[in-house]
Amino acid sequence: MSWPINPRIVALGIIALTTAANAAAAERSALSNLLKAMNLSSYSSTLQPPEFSGVTAAGQKVSLAGLRGRVVLLNFWAAWCLECRSEMPMFERLHREFSLQGLAVVGINVREGPSTIRQYARELGLTFPLVMDPEGTINAAYGVIGLPTTFLIGRDGRSVALAVGPRDWASKPASAVIQALLAEPTPVKGSR
Repeated sequence: MSWPINPRIVALGIIALTTAANAAAAERSALSNLLKAMNLSSYSSTLQPPEFSGVTAAGQKVSLAGLRGRVVLLNFWAAWCLECRSEMPMFERLHREFSLQGLAVVGINVREGPSTIRQYARELGLTFPLVMDPEGTINAAYGVIGLPTTFLIGRDGRSVALAVGPRDWASKPASAVIQALLAEPTPVKGSR
């Protein structure tokens, strides 16, 4: 049995597909402009970040797989890093403002012990997870060569952007980047 092809329906389908493709391209362009305003390096839309798992100084298990469906701000830091110290209160502010909307702020500590990490968190009033990386395996997997280094990961699990060195995470462009990523649809379970 053959179905007759209705040219009007075909034309409407083509218009709908073109409109959706143009909207997605416009969203990517807007996000790209926001990343430039923060001086963040963007990634190809297909690049996936390395999986990791670790434990915080408080004993909480954290893994990238466990953060699926959330926007992840992954910061590599150390207590001795002065530039890291200035960013931490900004990350805490983002954590408090956007965690209920789907932002996960995670700090990966570079080769320091639990007592150093707990003391640092107390001094700065940090409540987001600070994962220990005593052997540097997570740092190596992400290719971290300087501190601070921050990665942004989209809800769909793609690598979005990278910042080597400090940024003004309390700025309007930073908030706009986070909000743009949070506005993206949450992927269907099992699609990442």
